[in-house]
Amino acid sequence: MERVAGEVVGAFPPDGGIYAVTFRIDSVDQDPRFPYLAIGYTTEADAAASAVQASDSWEARWSYAFFPRTGLEGIRSVGRDPEGTELYRREAESRGLWYEDDDEPDDRDERLVEWFYEVCVAAARHLHDSGRIVEALGRPVPVILYDMFDPDSMFRLTSHANPAELVTEFMTEDPS
Repeated sequence: MERVAGEVVGAFPPDGGIYAVTFRIDSVDQDPRFPYLAIGYTTEADAAASAVQASDSWEARWSYAFFPRTGLEGIRSVGRDPEGTELYRREAESRGLWYEDDDEPDDRDERLVEWFYEVCVAAARHLHDSGRIVEALGRPVPVILYDMFDPDSMFRLTSHANPAELVTEFMTEDPS
């Protein structure tokens, strides 16, 4: 995940006004055994265009409801490819989290989701710690992590994935 995230960010337009990298966490048919990550970005021009429809500047800039296709669908999905799917399954099996369709998942569904969140947060942290974001974009920008099926997780995941100074504005809407 870290390797591919670095490749994707490295292919972003270097001077495109990007103010955030986006990580949309999803799964095939909402099955936590088949998660993937759509990596993308949003730009200052996107936020300005969204401001016309949004209720306020925070929503225009940070709400995934207003992200452009590059931020919502991403540039590339990680985990839907055969190699990523197989690596994920093997690791889930080694952790005792995998189950088959005819098995009772117990709490493994929730544990799989939380584990994938951890993987995504680690990939985002790696983009910062390795300097890949600065190398690709010329400056540090936050990575916004969101799961449209669990919107409450957005602030927790994003705060764990970024240096605090990069998410100060984003965190102003954190309900907790």
